[in-house]
Amino acid sequence: MTVTLADVAARARVSPATVSRVLNGNYPVASSTRERVLRAVDDLDYVLNGPASSLAAATSDLVGILVNDIADPFFGIMAGAAQSEIGGPGDGSGRAGGEKLAVVCNTGGSPERELTYLTLLQRQRAAAVVLTGGALEDPAHQAAMAVKLARLADAGTRIVFCGRPPLPGTDAVVAALAFDNRGGARRITEHLIALGHRRIGYVAGPVERTTTRHRLEGHREAMKAAGLYGDEESVTVHGPYDRRSGYDATLELLRREPDVTAVVAANDTVALGACAAVRERGLRIPEDISVAGFDDLPFSVDAVPALTTVRLPLFEAGARAGRLAMGKETPPPGGIATIGAELMERGSTAPPRLD
Repeated sequence: MTVTLADVAARARVSPATVSRVLNGNYPVASSTRERVLRAVDDLDYVLNGPASSLAAATSDLVGILVNDIADPFFGIMAGAAQSEIGGPGDGSGRAGGEKLAVVCNTGGSPERELTYLTLLQRQRAAAVVLTGGALEDPAHQAAMAVKLARLADAGTRIVFCGRPPLPGTDAVVAALAFDNRGGARRITEHLIALGHRRIGYVAGPVERTTTRHRLEGHREAMKAAGLYGDEESVTVHGPYDRRSGYDATLELLRREPDVTAVVAANDTVALGACAAVRERGLRIPEDISVAGFDDLPFSVDAVPALTTVRLPLFEAGARAGRLAMGKETPPPGGIATIGAELMERGSTAPPRLD
């Protein structure tokens, strides 16, 4: 049932005129009253009709692309590729054709910001929403996401996941393009085991993210298959997906387990921090310790030595998500597609030194 201005007014215990003043921002309202009105708007998911109120059921030319961190190449590459398909080539005249306006929404990894952006995009009657990267594994947040996405879909918004697994309990998503994080992590650990490494440390991402869990599961599957799985918690350190985390976590890992001969990092940015920590300890890469990453970000081949990693086709996935969001491509069977990961063997891994 459509939420009305009167519903918001009743929830906030104010008059409809006061709600209008708060939403239009053209009249002074007490801060406590304003806060109460805005809370009621959020609680009820009230959508403010724009000037074209007679076309309330129609969508706009706006497309939202949600990313955790636009400064992270992992997200920047996917967002840029999606935007290239959403914006369209145009005809060079400056006139609007079938193009849409793509807006990148940087959540900073905050689940609250993710929900807020979805609400704002709903109010703007976005034509499509692309959500990139791993999801938060929290039942309350997943339930709230399912409600938000269902309301967007009911209003005609096309929803696409890019690099994110399907969300349980909803069929609102047009397509979920999920990376094979588990398989990629398994392959890179198998590569190290094949080189002769037996004590392998792992610098993982945040514990609450799907990407972290899937990559860690793949690593541990390979260790178990080789009969090397033991006290894995002692050789696993969690942290954010950034360089500082890789540096700090690797120093901690080497303090706990000085006999490790290889370190697998949650992503390439974390791997750079790991390399810095290894060198600070006076060790050489790969002669003393091998280091491996994940994602194959552009800088990984220019690291010294070049980083052994797992390549994810980030640009291709982002472009496909953009086409799906625009209805230019048929969704995969069942709405779910798994995108493969490729091992890129370079100079940062080698057989362990035998003393």
